[in-house]
Amino acid sequence: MTPPSWHQRLLGGFKRTSGRLGDNLTGLLGTQHLDDATLDEIEDALIASDLGPATAAKVRERLSTERYEKMDARGVRVVVAEEIAKVLAPVAKPLEIEAFPRPQVILVIGVNGSGKTTTIAKLAHLLTEQDYSVMLVAGDTFRAAAIGQLQVWADRVGVPLISGKEGGDAAGLVYEGVKRGTAEGIDVLIVDTAGRLQNKRELMDELSKIRRVLGRLNPEAPHDVVLVLDATTGQNALSQIDVFKESAGVTGLVMTKLDGTARGGVLVAAAERTGLPIHAIGVGETLDDFRPFDPNEVARIIAGVDEV
Repeated sequence: MTPPSWHQRLLGGFKRTSGRLGDNLTGLLGTQHLDDATLDEIEDALIASDLGPATAAKVRERLSTERYEKMDARGVRVVVAEEIAKVLAPVAKPLEIEAFPRPQVILVIGVNGSGKTTTIAKLAHLLTEQDYSVMLVAGDTFRAAAIGQLQVWADRVGVPLISGKEGGDAAGLVYEGVKRGTAEGIDVLIVDTAGRLQNKRELMDELSKIRRVLGRLNPEAPHDVVLVLDATTGQNALSQIDVFKESAGVTGLVMTKLDGTARGGVLVAAAERTGLPIHAIGVGETLDDFRPFDPNEVARIIAGVDEV
């Protein structure tokens, strides 16, 4: 049986968002003029689909400015897709591996349960497919389960893992990782970090210590601080961005669990609100269900352009 294409996986991943948008637009279009009241309802429908108020306002403004008197559902979806693409295009940026000297150090952060561990594995798999050598560091030493899970994934992907005991010194592991990575000519060092938000001070202190250790070995490291977001949490993901930007200096995002139940419109809201690069999205549980995205393709799928 042929596995589904990436496009088919995207269709499944954004099914809830596209369907919800279609449901919210049903009855608003096709038989009435786009007067102010109808435009208000369209704007509300877009916000209810998790696209965010800023994008919804832009769609409303464009429909109003271009003075459409009547428009069918597909016409509005095309406008929605075009406006979403404008938001996503500047932030759809794959991770570039260009650090010199090697390795490029990527800190991966996110709350527990966001899919951080599996995302690290998927990122490692993606980079090895691009012929980069990768090493992992199990820096979330506060959870024995996290260390064990990362070992399973490292074995599956076929990359080395540096790990220690539960409760060990994460910064010390990172130091060991950079030293080994440098000695072995590793291209990319991906570091898992603790996902605790209950005490932001502890999180900030730990990340600061990791940064100090890295700075002694390579002043440019960490080269990337990537925040993993769970698309099923909807608008809560946006508040996580705010917290981690303050405490960890986030440089880019990845969004996981776009599995058909997710509130995928938050991808657009995150792009609009933060302007941070979105390096990749995950639309399933397998290693191949994670990759950079085409903003125009995703925009058309979210808007459901080809469904009507």
